[in-house]
Amino acid sequence: MKEKVIMNWSGGKDSAMALYNILHNKTYQVEGLLTSVNAANQRISMHGVSGNLLEQQAESIGLPLTKISLPESTDMEAYENLMEQTLSGFTQQNIRTSVFGDIFLEDLRKYREEQLDKIGWKAVFPLWKRNTGKLVSEFLELGFRTRICCINKQYLNSDFLGCDLDAYLINNLPENVDPCGENGEFHTFVYAGPVFSKNMKIKNGERIEKSYNHDGKAYGYEFCDILPDDHR
Repeated sequence: MKEKVIMNWSGGKDSAMALYNILHNKTYQVEGLLTSVNAANQRISMHGVSGNLLEQQAESIGLPLTKISLPESTDMEAYENLMEQTLSGFTQQNIRTSVFGDIFLEDLRKYREEQLDKIGWKAVFPLWKRNTGKLVSEFLELGFRTRICCINKQYLNSDFLGCDLDAYLINNLPENVDPCGENGEFHTFVYAGPVFSKNMKIKNGERIEKSYNHDGKAYGYEFCDILPDDHR
């Protein structure tokens, strides 16, 4: 019998590649997608993509979507409580395994494993320690298509925002930027690929700049609103 799992879904390339891998792993059975969204505007946390497009992704993937609505000023304790409450519902369905698209951030992996262990869950990382350059090349070769919807302005300028992450762009990333953006340099929205029954048609909308404080420092981000393109 396959082990039931929940996929932590950001809507971006790493979670899409992790989902692709786990769907082709005979050990696991994916029961649904789990996404954190901003409670005020129902946009994907740190990606800024609208909840409507998130729901279109889930519908095309063919898996039920569960959204965790996070208040704008949520602290870590409140976040952990919300996550625990949500996962307890899955526990009642005999699901105790969570899948993540993390690649090499040791602290983040440790945090996830410790939090899950508190409630008798475990974590699976199908992309762990993969070479990010080879991983993003495989991602594109499989037919995935993804667009940069958010940049950390500490690493990238606005020219990259709203562009598709293709081979040309990857080859022109600054040397200090990971090809998968694993250090938070950029985030993406996946609109085509083998996990979808139907590829999405999208276009770029307005751009918005925001600043977030972390450990006493302010970090500037720029977002590109991704919109459905019904005329394509």
